[in-house]
Amino acid sequence: MFSDFLKSLSILKKFLFINLIVFLVIGSLTLLYIGNVKPNLIKNKKNKHTQVIDNTIEHILRLNIKFEKEDIRRFLFSTRFLFQNLDRVILFDNQLNLVGDTDTLDLDPRSFSNRLDIVELEILNEETSKKIIEVTNIIKKKTISIKNILTNYSQSKDYGRAFTFVQEEDDKFLLTTVKNVRVDKKNIGYLAISENANDIRSAIDERKTFILRTAVFIGIVIFVFSFVLNRYFLKPIKNLVTYTKIIKEKSKKKTNINELKSRNDELGTLSNSLDDMTNELQKRISHAENFSRDLVHEIRNPLTSLKSASEILYETVDSEQRAKLINILNHDVQRIERLITDYSQILKDEVALSKEKMKKINLRLIAKSVVDDFNNIYETKKGIQIILEDSNSQEEYFINGIENRIEQIIANLLDNSISFSENNKKILVKISKNEKEKIILKVIDEGKGFKETSTKKIFDRFYSNRPDNFGEHSGLGLNIVKNLVDLHGATIYASNNIIQKGANVEITFPKV
Repeated sequence: MFSDFLKSLSILKKFLFINLIVFLVIGSLTLLYIGNVKPNLIKNKKNKHTQVIDNTIEHILRLNIKFEKEDIRRFLFSTRFLFQNLDRVILFDNQLNLVGDTDTLDLDPRSFSNRLDIVELEILNEETSKKIIEVTNIIKKKTISIKNILTNYSQSKDYGRAFTFVQEEDDKFLLTTVKNVRVDKKNIGYLAISENANDIRSAIDERKTFILRTAVFIGIVIFVFSFVLNRYFLKPIKNLVTYTKIIKEKSKKKTNINELKSRNDELGTLSNSLDDMTNELQKRISHAENFSRDLVHEIRNPLTSLKSASEILYETVDSEQRAKLINILNHDVQRIERLITDYSQILKDEVALSKEKMKKINLRLIAKSVVDDFNNIYETKKGIQIILEDSNSQEEYFINGIENRIEQIIANLLDNSISFSENNKKILVKISKNEKEKIILKVIDEGKGFKETSTKKIFDRFYSNRPDNFGEHSGLGLNIVKNLVDLHGATIYASNNIIQKGANVEITFPKV
């Protein structure tokens, strides 16, 4: 269920959703941390208070101090160094009567007993407290009294151990720890340490402020990163998806693929690759459509001839006329078969070319192999001699190519030259280098040459200008050569020989 929900979201929404989950988890852990900071800080204060209380009780018991005002006053004056880091130490007898208070240590000794009657937390009798409050106006109303705390403490399970309670107000954070004093298993009084622990509040506030600032900063970073992610990455990817949909649906809508192609990053490279792939695919589709249309057109003529000849043959009685019609039928069938065979071979070649890889090959060795094969056949059959000539027999002519496709190029050119050559003629295959170190392959024959004003058309699909041998050639041989030459990044040019009769086909391969 959750995985399906994530799959349905866009990349940007996934990013924001995951960040929200992480943010909530971190926020929850932070709240737990803040919640535990305060108890830990209070616990540390309590431990310090407890240590001071234990030390004080130890001194009281060791010095045999009685919980009376005079004894306690002398004790507080003599041991005030114990309480230098504390705000206030208060001592009570077992009846919860105040017998000592460090707040009075700096006062005149005669006022000690009166000052001890003043307890901020309503410990003494109400009459004395009200009188002193009205005169000195130093006592403020509290929500909790130490008397109540001590009463509850004496009846609780914590009795006998240090107990700490907290009073929080707008201007201070008061922390008070109390513990009873026992002599011979008898409770003789209580000792209370009070400290204004605003540092705890400050520490908590400081942590809260830091966490708040960090959360705001992280939020800003996520927002900026989301904007950059959407503006410079997700939006271009979305445009690419839109571009592919427009191509798929053959829509006429305009796309901004050119803007993406102008980028210098990976998305620009991807856009260029996608556009090139799309154009190449469209070119292949257009090529296949044109090829099929041309093939249908080429097949229609012999089919029409077949139909006419078969109809006439059915009605003809004359044996000589029937023999001519049968020859026509055979000729047209062979022509259709040749067209289909060559077309099938082209399709196979295109599939193979997409899988084959180019490598560095020696053109002279390949040309020599093809020339030797053709000489073995046509020198005996028609007396045609094919001569391989290279400008420097010691030099190697390396090109980047597919070996069997280079063989096919040379073989098709030789086939074409032989078909135009009379018996006992010569065909020259010449390999050389030009001034730019490009390798040039020439096939020169002594045939009839080209009748066309523009020799470019001889490489067109199904083109054939052979009225004497009509139907014997599919017109695809030189077109196959042209396609293979283009595949190798080479150029091909055809012309008539200037010095003697015949044709010259020249292929220039790029420098390795």
